[in-house]
Amino acid sequence: MTLTNQYPEISIVVPVFNEEKNIPELYDRLTKSAQSISSEYELLFVNDGSKDNTLSVLKKYSEDVHVRYISFSRNFGHQIAVSAGLNYCIGKTVVIIDADLQDPPELIKDLYVKLKEGYDVVYAKRKTRQGESYMKKTTAKLFYRILSKITSINIPLDTGDFRIISRKVVEILNKMPEQHKFLRGQISWVGFKQTFIEYDRAERIAGETGYTYRKMIRFALDGITSFSNFPLKFATATGFLFSIVSFFIMLYTLYSRFITRDYQPGWASLMITILFIGGIQLIGIGIIGEYISRLSDNVRNRPLYIIDESNCKNKD
Repeated sequence: MTLTNQYPEISIVVPVFNEEKNIPELYDRLTKSAQSISSEYELLFVNDGSKDNTLSVLKKYSEDVHVRYISFSRNFGHQIAVSAGLNYCIGKTVVIIDADLQDPPELIKDLYVKLKEGYDVVYAKRKTRQGESYMKKTTAKLFYRILSKITSINIPLDTGDFRIISRKVVEILNKMPEQHKFLRGQISWVGFKQTFIEYDRAERIAGETGYTYRKMIRFALDGITSFSNFPLKFATATGFLFSIVSFFIMLYTLYSRFITRDYQPGWASLMITILFIGGIQLIGIGIIGEYISRLSDNVRNRPLYIIDESNCKNKD
């Protein structure tokens, strides 16, 4: 069995991290979905430094000519893994889907049909999210609504990376070299005609999620700092506000000391003021530091990822 077309109709990019138990069912369902669209397709798995037998399982399935894999030298992160898949996929249309089977592969055909109505991006919007804690649902909902308010781009609410995009969107994304990727924001930023299909997100079939709260916080910071300068404006405005407050406190102190002479010597009020103002200053410095750190990472111009092994041939 061989691919007869150099550029298949559809590529499905799947970042994987410790998903050996899910891959067999995932492969079967992705294959059926892709074949319902075209006989010319590719499944591109990106192994993001898995510690289990994920790579061995991927090598087994790579006997299928439609399956390609990339394996990183270490864990570089979900968004980087997706970016690598976008760099190496060759399909005319590209689907991004996670390996945990919470996003149903059967929805891919619906996304494809919708794309062919004249859209360049069709994303899957979650109606419900099964198997997730109340805290995770609440924080995710709050984050996307805050991000929507403080950014100048329209990032869809209640969506993940599960979507289908046209080839021209892929080519534009591949020209965006920033180190701290926030792909759903980048895809919204490029524009073109975009729409969505709603679905119910299922519970994870097997394994554990790789998205810890620490990674979620880092991901949120990447999203905010990549598409909004609101934190910098907030730090500036807060600095001005407390400078004004401090000025009036200083005037009141001088008035009490030299005019009314109604004051109590002591250190309490002084220490409270210093600590409070100092705390605000540290917050401002921290926010500025986050932006400078990201600038520094981009200036170093290190590769986004390092490939240990792969059965992909470079498109160039």
